[in-house]
Amino acid sequence: MGHPTAPADALPTTAQFCEEDDVLDPSALPGLSRPERVRTVDAWLGDLLADAVGGTPPPRQRRGGPPPLTGTDGVALVAVGSLGRRELPPHGDLDLVLVHDGRPEIAAVADALWYPVWDAGLRLDHSVRSVPEAVSVASTDVKAGLGLLDARLVAGDAELAARLRTATLASWRQAASRLLPQLRDLRRDRARQLGELAFLLEPDLKEAYGGLREGQVLRAVAAAQLGDEPGEELEQAYGFLLDVRDELRRRTGRPSDVLVRQEQRPVAAALGLADEDALLREVSLAGRRLAFVVDETWRRVEAALVRRPRGRYRRVRREPLAEGVVRQGDEVVLAQGARPAADPGLLLRAAAAAARADLLLSPYTLKVLAVHTPPVPEPWPAEVRWSFLRLLASGRSAVPVLEQLDQEGLLTRLIPEWDRVRSLPQRHPWHRFTVDRHLIEAAAAASELTRDVDRPDLLLVAALLHDIGKGWPGDHSEVGEPIAAGIAARMGFGEADAGTVATLVRHHLLLPATATRRDIDDPATIDRVAATIGSDPAVLQLLHALAQADGAATSASAWSPWKAHLVAALVARVQAKLGGAPAAPQPVLTPTEPQVTAPALDGAVGAVTVGIEDVADGQQVTIGAPDRPGLLSTCAGVLALNQLDVRAAKMTVEDGYGTGVFAVRPRFGRAPVPEILADAVRAALEGTLPLADRLRQREADYRQDGGRTAPPRISWHNGEASGAATGIVEVRAADRAGLLYRLTAAITGEGLDVTSALIETLGADAVDCFYVCNPSGSPVEPEQRRRVDDALEAATLGAAADPVGTADTPGRLR
Repeated sequence: MGHPTAPADALPTTAQFCEEDDVLDPSALPGLSRPERVRTVDAWLGDLLADAVGGTPPPRQRRGGPPPLTGTDGVALVAVGSLGRRELPPHGDLDLVLVHDGRPEIAAVADALWYPVWDAGLRLDHSVRSVPEAVSVASTDVKAGLGLLDARLVAGDAELAARLRTATLASWRQAASRLLPQLRDLRRDRARQLGELAFLLEPDLKEAYGGLREGQVLRAVAAAQLGDEPGEELEQAYGFLLDVRDELRRRTGRPSDVLVRQEQRPVAAALGLADEDALLREVSLAGRRLAFVVDETWRRVEAALVRRPRGRYRRVRREPLAEGVVRQGDEVVLAQGARPAADPGLLLRAAAAAARADLLLSPYTLKVLAVHTPPVPEPWPAEVRWSFLRLLASGRSAVPVLEQLDQEGLLTRLIPEWDRVRSLPQRHPWHRFTVDRHLIEAAAAASELTRDVDRPDLLLVAALLHDIGKGWPGDHSEVGEPIAAGIAARMGFGEADAGTVATLVRHHLLLPATATRRDIDDPATIDRVAATIGSDPAVLQLLHALAQADGAATSASAWSPWKAHLVAALVARVQAKLGGAPAAPQPVLTPTEPQVTAPALDGAVGAVTVGIEDVADGQQVTIGAPDRPGLLSTCAGVLALNQLDVRAAKMTVEDGYGTGVFAVRPRFGRAPVPEILADAVRAALEGTLPLADRLRQREADYRQDGGRTAPPRISWHNGEASGAATGIVEVRAADRAGLLYRLTAAITGEGLDVTSALIETLGADAVDCFYVCNPSGSPVEPEQRRRVDDALEAATLGAAADPVGTADTPGRLR
C-alpha cells in the first residue's frame, strides 16, 4: 500500500545524518518521519553504490525516480520489504537485492556495498541476482515472490530494475494458482500461533491475523489480478498500524512489533489518543477491517482458482431461501424482484437466511443493503424481530454474518448503543474478545441452550446485551439494566418481557459470583439469591442458561467444569427453595472414605487419614486429623506444597477430631498421592515439617506476580451467612504459592475460626472468601475486624506468618 511522502524540499541532506566517511548514523533515523527516513536511507545507499562501482552520485532530484548513476549500467540496487514499500520503521531491517546483467565484477561490487551497511550497525538481508535468477526464485518460493512484488529502485540502472519488476509480476501471475494457497496457509498458521490482532491485549502488529502482513497479502492478490487494489478505508487502517508500530519502536528503541502493555499509554499519548484503551480500540478496529477484507479476498481467490469443467457455460442455480433472498453458488444474494428501499425487513431476513444456510451475504448484496435499507420502524415490527431472533438462534454460523453487518455499519443502525462497545478492549485476564465480539459469542453459545428454557427469545437477547453497560462508566450490570430495557422495548418486546431482559442483564453475574464466593450449603445464601430474583423460577432458569453462555464465550478458565458444577448445585438449591424440586440436593463437599491412614499422633485421639475422589475438573481430598489450632491452615499448606490448587474447603469438628474436605486441582497435572499427603500432614502437625519455610522457598522458586506489591482489597459481608456470629471476609490479592495457608494462618492468629473457604483465581489474582466466627459464639467486633484486616494485608504482601499449629496460637482454625 502506498503512502504519501514528504515534499521534496523537506528532503534532508545526507550530510545531516552521515559522518564524513559516509557511515550512516542509525541513531538519527528513529527521530525522522517515515518519508524522511526512507529518503535518507535511499540517498545514503545511492552514494554507497556509486562508490562501489567507482562512479559519482548524480544531483538529487525533486520528482520522479533516480536516474542511472555513472558507471552503473547493468547494475541496480533494489529495495524490497519495508524499505521497498517506503515503510521503513525505526530500527528496521534493510532488505536489498543487487540486480545485475552479467557484470563480471559483481561480487566485488556487492562486498563494497554490504560491508558499509554492516559497519553502520544496520541489520541487512541481502542477495545478488540476475533477473532470470530472481524470477526463478520468486516462482518457487512464496516468501521470496511476495518480497519481490515490493521491489523498488533505490539506485542504479532503472531499465534493469523495470525489467525485474515486469518479469516478477508476470511470474507471480503465472504461478498464482500454486503460490497463493501457500500464502494463505502461511497466514492461517500464523493466526493459529499468534491469534487475531483485533482481540489481543498485547498484539503483534505485524504478524497477528489482521496485522500489517494482511496489507501485503492484499497487494499480492491484486498483483495476481485476482482482487482489487485496497481502497481508501483500508489504506487508513493500514497506515494507522504503521504509525503505531513506528511509535512503539521509537519508544522502546528495539525492533519489536508486539504492543506490550507498558508501552501502550505512552504510544497512545504520542498519537494523540486519550489512553491505552483508546489505542487498543483503534488497533482492534483497524485489525478487524483488514481481517474482514482479507477473509473476503481469500474466498474470492479460492473460488477463482477452482477449476471448472470444460464445455458449455453452466448457469449458477439460484435457490430461494426467504422472501426476496436466494442462494447463488456459495453466497446469499437478493432475488430479482427484491426492493430493499421499500422493505425494511429485508436486511435481517437476508442475514437470517444466510446464517441458517451457513453462508455469507455476497459483498455486492451487503453494499446494496447498506445503501438502500430504510430505518427500521420503532418498535420493530414482529417480522423484523422474528428475523433478528432467527439470526441469533443460528449459533456459530451467525457470528460471521453479524460481523458483515457490523463492518458495513448496519448493526449500529439497528442498535445504536452497539457503537459504544465496538472493539472495546477487556483487560480482565479471562476474556478472549473485545466486548462486542464477546456479546456475539455469548449469543451464539446461548443458541445451544434455547431448548433448556421456556423463553429462548429472551435468553438470546439478554446474551447479546448482557455486557452492553461496559460502554458507559460505572458498574456495567447496573448501567446496562436500563439500556437493555430500552433496546428490548425498541425491538418490540412488551413491558414485562423488556423488564425480564433488564433483570437478566442486571443479575447475569449473580449465580457464578455466589457459587464461587459463598457457601451454597448455607440457607442464608439460598435465601439471598431467591430474594434477588424475586422468587421467580423462570428468571432463575434464564439466569442459569445466561451464566453458561457468558462463561463459554469468555474462556475455559471462566467456565470450568468445577464452576459449572457449583452453579448447577446452587440453582438446584434455589429451585428447591422455590418449590421447583422435591428436596434439597446433597452438600457440594461431602467427606470421602479414607484410603490411607497414618499412625496416630502422640497423645492425640485418632490417626491422620486421607481419601481422594475424582470430581468435576479435579479431585476432592478429605483429610482427617485430631483437632488442634490451625488444622485447616496446616492442611492447606500441605496441599499447596504438593502443587494442588484449592478451590473450596470446609472443616468440621466432632468429638475432638477434625475433618477437612478440599476441592483441588493439580497445578501441573499430577494427581495427588494419598500416602504423601497423609505423611506430610502428620509431619506438619508434629512439627517435623517446617511448612512455613518450605512454602516460602516454593514461592521464591515459582514467583509469578512479577514482584507486584499492590495492597489487597479486603471486604466484610455481614448478614449474608446463617447465624449472627458468622461473618464473611473476602480477600482479593495477587495469587502466589501458599496464599491460602498464609491467609488462614493470619485469621487464626486473631482468634477466629474458619469454617469454610471458597477460592477463585482471576488470572494473576485470587479472590478468597472465608466464613469466620468467634469460638465463643459472639459476633466479630469492629476492632477485631481491623486487626484481621491488618494481618491479612501483611500475609498477602509476603510478611512472614507464624508457623500454624503452635501451642500458643490463640484460637482454633477449623
